Amino acid sequence: MNPRHLLRLLLALALTATGQAHAVDAAQRQTWREQAQGFEHGEGVKRDTEAAIRLYCQAALAGDAVSAYNLGWIYANARGVERNDGYAAHWFARAALLGDTHAEGMFNRLATPADKPECVQQAERTELQKAKEAQQAADVGALATRYQGLVNTPEERRIMKIVYKLAPQFGIQPGLAFAVIRAESNFNVNALSNKNAQGLMQLIPETAERFRVRKPFDAEQNIRGGLSYLQWLLAYFRGDVPLVLAAYNAGEGTVDRFRGVPPYPETQGYIKRISQVYGLQYHPFDARITSPSRALPQRLP
Repeated sequence: MNPRHLLRLLLALALTATGQAHAVDAAQRQTWREQAQGFEHGEGVKRDTEAAIRLYCQAALAGDAVSAYNLGWIYANARGVERNDGYAAHWFARAALLGDTHAEGMFNRLATPADKPECVQQAERTELQKAKEAQQAADVGALATRYQGLVNTPEERRIMKIVYKLAPQFGIQPGLAFAVIRAESNFNVNALSNKNAQGLMQLIPETAERFRVRKPFDAEQNIRGGLSYLQWLLAYFRGDVPLVLAAYNAGEGTVDRFRGVPPYPETQGYIKRISQVYGLQYHPFDARITSPSRALPQRLP
């Protein structure tokens, strides 16, 4: 392989997963660079190396080769910071890939593996969070489309977003949580039953206390409590959705006593209503949450 091509490959490898250039125009990159130079050299402002590095980093990540080279120079020569050859190698590598003719030589002279600077790591975390939020929005939209006709108001959509954010934290499929909320309260945050079941997931005071819900009429707290209970029930009944739903409606003790779905019209109707929205009979569960129900050994895997 041509030595120059090999060096290019090494430079590219040094920058693997270090964040992509943002869509920023040349004028904005130049403005950041000039501001950074002012802070670096104390031109018209008080010298501030940290501010210079932040601005250079913004410009470099947006594709400015000069800013990347300047950062490499700062770290290679300990200009206002401790010397860090790994950071210097990173910035010289990036400058080289952006077309700076001197940066390859500087990178080669250091003979040090590139190390990812904190501002690059932060940029990656920000981009990852944005990607997650975009995916979440897309997933919520897909869920809303799937349940078209069942989600009609801004409040219902807001609740669905909370469900989609929280459900994975408890290992719960959002569709199951959504179906339970619809059956329990029809998205009424202030729902109160004649048995004193409260909020979106209709937590009775004992269940709210059990799962540390202090404000049952707060949407997020209530959903967290309901998801915690569903998580526990799924482990207790080993992912058997009809039994989990029966227990959510009538209590796990009742299901244990009848060794299955109790012969209560209310509970059987409850399961049927939810099954029209969430039709799966099995849901993955975390066996570490609790031991299985001893009353149902014949149903356990």
